[in-house]
Amino acid sequence: MRNPFAFQCGEFRVRYKDDLALYKVPRVRRRVLFVLGLFFLYPLLATPYYISLATMAAMAAIGAIGLNILTGYTGLISIGVGAFLGVGGYTSAIVTTHLGLPFWIAVPLAGLVTAFVGALFGVPSLRLKGLYLAMATLAAQVIILFVIVRWEGLTGGTAGMSLQRPDIFGYRLASERSYYYLVLVCLIGTALFTMNLFRTRVGRALVAIRDRDLAAEVMGINLFKYKIYAFAISSFFIGIAGALMGHYSRIIGPEHYDIEVSISYLAMILIGGLGSVIGAIFGAVFITLLPVVLRESLNLLTPILPHLAEHFSALRELVFGLMIILFLIYEPEGIVKMWRNLKDYLKLWPFSYSKK
Repeated sequence: MRNPFAFQCGEFRVRYKDDLALYKVPRVRRRVLFVLGLFFLYPLLATPYYISLATMAAMAAIGAIGLNILTGYTGLISIGVGAFLGVGGYTSAIVTTHLGLPFWIAVPLAGLVTAFVGALFGVPSLRLKGLYLAMATLAAQVIILFVIVRWEGLTGGTAGMSLQRPDIFGYRLASERSYYYLVLVCLIGTALFTMNLFRTRVGRALVAIRDRDLAAEVMGINLFKYKIYAFAISSFFIGIAGALMGHYSRIIGPEHYDIEVSISYLAMILIGGLGSVIGAIFGAVFITLLPVVLRESLNLLTPILPHLAEHFSALRELVFGLMIILFLIYEPEGIVKMWRNLKDYLKLWPFSYSKK
């Protein structure tokens, strides 16, 4: 019989089910469930403004996780994320507006179409790496936006398209709170899929390609097939994020998917942490909230420096670039590494010297 006054030491697993669990330690599982519970309670305590910020951060996190599958886990650089978001958004808009299909079919279809387009632009990845592959994905950005602007009969050209909020069993998800729950469920599904993906044969092959593609090929990994898998899976989630963003903002246009959007998503995974699901979420929250925090700071400084608010756009770009440089210099592994350092410090406190 277990002594109720003694803490359990070590991890004891006697069943295969326990060994295959995503979180093997019970206290970690309880902690994750507690955090998820807080996220579900958040809309009951926050105002619609803060709920909308959380919704935008969650949608960005889905796209950032998708990009992290390609760049962080597989080592393939892509700067065409903005265009792939556009493919997802326009596919959902066309399917719901022109074909009259429901939202619940349009969003998965948007992911599949974006996965197909991403796989097509991933074909050059067999021959190209590094900067050359980045330029190839930049071509995807230009080509896709060109098609969106020129194909006016289908996409509305520069005028864009309008979308509607989804319905579920006759109930329209028009409020901030209802859409937050929808996006939160999608984000949890994306995170669980990605964390489990890299415990499978496909995920391990992608990581092997990132670490050393020639060694992976020698071991029998088909580089072309798995690189196409990486582009398709990554683009699927980016397309899902684009569709959710389109239905949330209710209007889409080519200006919403320009190169600045692609750079913002690269910044999310760089600042949050490459090759980490939690890091992608941290980075998405950081980049989404950065302009809000900056604007609030400027509002506080307005009585002292009244003309400072007029330069908000320039200051935002300045702070954005400065943050990327500082993270690359002082913490290249991103916010997720800072979070791990904090947890290690609290775990050892006040005996931090025990690390030595």
